Amino acid sequence: MDEKILDQLSIELGKRLQRKKLSLTCAESCTGGWIAKVITDIAGSSAYFNRGFVTYGNDSKSEMLGVSQVSLVQFGAVSEQVVKEMAVGALRTARADFAVSVSGIAGPDGGSEEKPTGTVCFGFAYYNGEDVHTVTYCQHFRGDRNAVRLQAVIFSLKTLLEEIIKN
Repeated sequence: MDEKILDQLSIELGKRLQRKKLSLTCAESCTGGWIAKVITDIAGSSAYFNRGFVTYGNDSKSEMLGVSQVSLVQFGAVSEQVVKEMAVGALRTARADFAVSVSGIAGPDGGSEEKPTGTVCFGFAYYNGEDVHTVTYCQHFRGDRNAVRLQAVIFSLKTLLEEIIKN
């Protein structure tokens, strides 16, 4: 069932991107490349997806995407500020039209009272003329590690579809 949902969302996302002649990139932490995988599972996805970034550790977030060390220390890797910087960094580095970023606590441990296991933050960035527009969200998912990661991938794809429709 889950694979079918992922395929449907990925196919629809690809159609919309192609129809609008737009490209997409992703910067992933807790999903470990799962978003890029489901996008590239679709034949012909190279027409709109050139590259993605798996930035699991904080150093890679800074080195590959330009995330500020100050933001990582002040807000933590799982924060709207950091996913915003991840999305903007991916957008610019990949020279894409849209970017999605994700960072979270998939579990089973690593959570805190402030950010419990299942907390996942998302960043979406796209060009609005010459300016970069960003939208961020934090969600709390339930279930084991795999369930949290799956819900994060589904949320990313659904939100990308909504953001593309707006533009």
